[in-house]
Amino acid sequence: MDRFLIRGGKKLHGTVHISGSKNAALPILVATLLTDEKCILHRVPNLRDVRTTLKILEYLGKKITYQNNTVTIEANGQLKNDLPYELVKQMRASFWVAGPLLARFKEAQIPLPGGCAIGVRPVDIHLKGFEKLGASCETQAGNVLIRAEKLVPAKIVLRFPSVGATQNLLMCACLIEGETVLENVAKEPEIDDVISFLTKMGARIRIGEKGNLIVQGVKTLHGAEHTVVADRIESGSFMLAAAATRGDVTVADCVPEHNAILLEDLQEAGFTLTVGKDSVRVHAYDGEIKPLRICTAPYPGFATDLQAPWMTLMTLCTGTAEVDEAVFENRFMHAPELVRMGAQISTEKSLARVTGVKKLSAAHVQSSDLRGGFALVIAGLCAEGETEVERVYHIDRGYEKLEEKLTALGADIRRYNPDKNEF
Repeated sequence: MDRFLIRGGKKLHGTVHISGSKNAALPILVATLLTDEKCILHRVPNLRDVRTTLKILEYLGKKITYQNNTVTIEANGQLKNDLPYELVKQMRASFWVAGPLLARFKEAQIPLPGGCAIGVRPVDIHLKGFEKLGASCETQAGNVLIRAEKLVPAKIVLRFPSVGATQNLLMCACLIEGETVLENVAKEPEIDDVISFLTKMGARIRIGEKGNLIVQGVKTLHGAEHTVVADRIESGSFMLAAAATRGDVTVADCVPEHNAILLEDLQEAGFTLTVGKDSVRVHAYDGEIKPLRICTAPYPGFATDLQAPWMTLMTLCTGTAEVDEAVFENRFMHAPELVRMGAQISTEKSLARVTGVKKLSAAHVQSSDLRGGFALVIAGLCAEGETEVERVYHIDRGYEKLEEKLTALGADIRRYNPDKNEF
């Protein structure tokens, strides 16, 4: 398996261009199942999860053309309404096909999903929503069978503002005639991008005064062309990499307001930022990094996907910082690896206390999940010596051309496969 070899101690400098959002691209790709007409999507990042989603669409009956970050999706015969476990186990987002398939066929059979080991992420919120829409949900031999004689509009209140459940139920409701209201929904920018694409397809969706999603179902949707929004997690990750290495980096082609909380926290920690219309410059800073207490929360709160990279920054603070992970359990798996690199971190349930050190040291570490993997990459960029990061396939799920982008910023990072003995 591929690894990263990183020689740290170099300050990042230059400009990095942000890719399209993985977390918006995946549901938008899935939404093309709602029509047989051609859909063209631009700025689709070339990531492992994206490629898996395209394989799923091909299995279900779509013709896919993917070139230069543009995906063209067309009908290729009759759609299927079931998936094999071999595809579903690779990522949790595969369960999102349930909504469109249920809407079109009144039946879908999907294996329970796999993905990163950062928490339970139950699909019960999805299933309870489908039941409100008139479907029955039954689990058999690891598969969920969802079927309905007739789907009906409904008022659905999510017990938690789940991003996946919001997208899944929203896509299903688009083809259910009548008015469906989704309450306590996720408000992430990626949801807005999915709504934008669905609207281009002919869906009738509006956002109520309290943030509720109100859907007037239609009989059919048509093809559309869309450009995926910038990836706010990649944007924030590079800002944190710049700050941790004490570099001077402009993060370009991003949406600064999508990272508003992070920008405030970076400034409070001591860093100077220049915020433009579609860019953020993190200026070089040699002063003390102030310790902060952050608590992750659904958008617009501090993003749980930036918790691990933020923790790496705090390992270099002056004092003791606290990180409260309030979204997912079991999301401190990167902490022991950072400790191997000289960090001082203690964890208890959802709280991590990070006492800053003057410097990190190189070590052989391994990533256990996507964002934790990037946290280790940042640590490697800061540490003295050569750091080896194993299991970078986790990182490949969410960062497009990572080593190329970091190399362009002056980092010494190489991809290495010891099984093939090649770089």
